[in-house]
Amino acid sequence: MMAASPPDLPPHGEVPPRGASPRTPVLVAHLVYRLDVGGLETVLANVIDGLDPGRFRHAVIALTEVTAFRERIRAPQVSFHALGKREGKDLAVWVRLWRLLRHLRPAILHTLNIATLEGVVPAFLAGVPVRIHAEHGRDSYDLDGSNRKYRLLRQLLMPLVDRVVPVSHDLERWLLAQVKVPPAKVRFIMNGIDQELYRPAHAAESRGGGYPPGFGEPGCRVIGTVGRLWAVKDHANLLRAFALLRQEVERRSGPGERRRLRLVVVGDGPLRPELTALAARLEIADAVWITGWRGDVAVLMRRFDLFVLSSLAEGSPLTVLEAMATALPVVATRVGGVADLLAGDDGQLGRLVPAADPAALAAAMGRALADPEWLSRQGREGRTRVERCFGRERMVAAYRDLFLAELSTKVP
Repeated sequence: MMAASPPDLPPHGEVPPRGASPRTPVLVAHLVYRLDVGGLETVLANVIDGLDPGRFRHAVIALTEVTAFRERIRAPQVSFHALGKREGKDLAVWVRLWRLLRHLRPAILHTLNIATLEGVVPAFLAGVPVRIHAEHGRDSYDLDGSNRKYRLLRQLLMPLVDRVVPVSHDLERWLLAQVKVPPAKVRFIMNGIDQELYRPAHAAESRGGGYPPGFGEPGCRVIGTVGRLWAVKDHANLLRAFALLRQEVERRSGPGERRRLRLVVVGDGPLRPELTALAARLEIADAVWITGWRGDVAVLMRRFDLFVLSSLAEGSPLTVLEAMATALPVVATRVGGVADLLAGDDGQLGRLVPAADPAALAAAMGRALADPEWLSRQGREGRTRVERCFGRERMVAAYRDLFLAELSTKVP
């Protein structure tokens, strides 16, 4: 575990004044619960790497720990700090954060999700001029946003927040209607992705590369998903749906067609042993590959036939955008901001189903795979929508404009 820099050891020499000047980039401190693989962390890395280093430099602070994901952030002048928060309530972590902020003297504190929102209190006491809070998705204990304690916490701390950033229209509507955030404080910024990294497969690309035996062979139909293996992603629902799909395909077309189906789950997490055991109980283990963390996610996705998201809740999931950029048709649960991402010019892209309903998910996957024309059309239209609306550069520009606008009102 990394320790925060002690007060007498600045991370990059002398700490400059908070204000911006042509020779003094503004310091933005980004506060996350844990810096690890995930959609929120990928958005943060893209923002940091995309902002002009002549205007901004960055400190990434994790309440718990900083993992090897730090290597994903390649911008210059980035310092990393882990505060070692204990499990449960740990009031001392906020004292450590206050001390660190007093030492770093950032112009902006950027908190991400409810787990870090309390950081605006030590930031206020440390004299951080601008405090911006981003909502990328609700907590796993508050999937629909109805948790009274969390709602009250947000309401109590809103006076210390200068601007709130929801990443989906669903979150924006909830913040306005349920949390009662003043509309003037809300600044909607949609997530964006690297469209060059996530691209459609070229005709000459081999499907088998990177896949274990039996998964990249000609004739296989590969259903894939990407995400951390934890409860809110509900991979168990996907496994059950895949088992139902195989049974239905065998009933309709025979065992040969059933054996062509494959499920690839890209990701890792605490539920991996449980999901592996479930696949065995469902008698689908021979057709399921749980990959663990991979550095070649974009390559693996280019070999899917269909992308599936089975979550119980989402904000604005990057994996859906990445699938669309890869020209993959999408079947997903109708949660959070997913429907907004799949809102095409001529109606809904992909197929949406209720959460936690394996029969509905299996039926949607079956209809998709049975219609090659639909698969091809949805892939093309999804790629076009990403190119038009969800580029990384557009997202970075929105954060740049927000940071500069707030600084102009607070920092001389």
